[in-house]
Amino acid sequence: MPEVSARNAARSSSAAINQDFYDTLWSTSSVTSPERFNTWPLLSQLAASAPARLEIGAGLRPRLPIAGTSFVDISRPAVSCLKARGGLAMLGEITALPFPDSSFDLVCAFDIVEHVEDDRRAFHELTRVAKDHGTVIVSVPLHAGRWSAFDDLVGHVRRYEPDELLAILGEHSLVLEQSAMFGMQPRNGWLLDLAVWSMTHKRAQAMRWYNGLFLPLGLLLQRPLAWGPGLIDVTNVDEVLLVCRRDGRRARTVPAEGLRSGSMEALDLGRGNRA
Repeated sequence: MPEVSARNAARSSSAAINQDFYDTLWSTSSVTSPERFNTWPLLSQLAASAPARLEIGAGLRPRLPIAGTSFVDISRPAVSCLKARGGLAMLGEITALPFPDSSFDLVCAFDIVEHVEDDRRAFHELTRVAKDHGTVIVSVPLHAGRWSAFDDLVGHVRRYEPDELLAILGEHSLVLEQSAMFGMQPRNGWLLDLAVWSMTHKRAQAMRWYNGLFLPLGLLLQRPLAWGPGLIDVTNVDEVLLVCRRDGRRARTVPAEGLRSGSMEALDLGRGNRA
């Protein structure tokens, strides 16, 4: 019982940190059109053939077309803004999605599962609401050794090791089709330190600088996503974007010796790559 209480307290704490951060961020922001992100070439194509689609935790930076897309978010300001733009938005959490099984052709969660204590439950929900052979897209930060104060600031609970990530996909019947290096986090150490200090001590001003300067600059400097089949070489990759297919069969048991970054043939996770 003490262990259960400790886990519940940890979940409550991380959820409170995330909600406080993103309520503050989205209440001082406006919606950024999904066409401005480097994910648009792929997602616009997928969305065109996915009448039932869901994006979780989009905030005011949705990657899917807003009108007609279902959104679930913990932030009330984000939900209100997405509704005003024609999104089917509601309050909720990734660990308890308010939809029946097999509801969506396309399910997306960008920079979400690393914020959740019970990430297995999050992956379970992602695959539960996806239709058989539907597309599930997630992005996650990599390499626990790269943990920084920025991870604490934005409410991360973990970074994933490649072997662990592949195992989780296999556990949840997700066939990895392609992946790409992802993310807009500053890579410069002093810039990261400045962002952490500003968000900690001068949050209102930092939000204005982020929305008015750093986000537009980041969008301008985005590079096209470089897709590779299966899992790309993630040795020097801070965050990865994964495009998966929901396998209609029961999840397979994968031997531990097969879990090596780059050994996708052993996992049979590299087939079916899209152009």
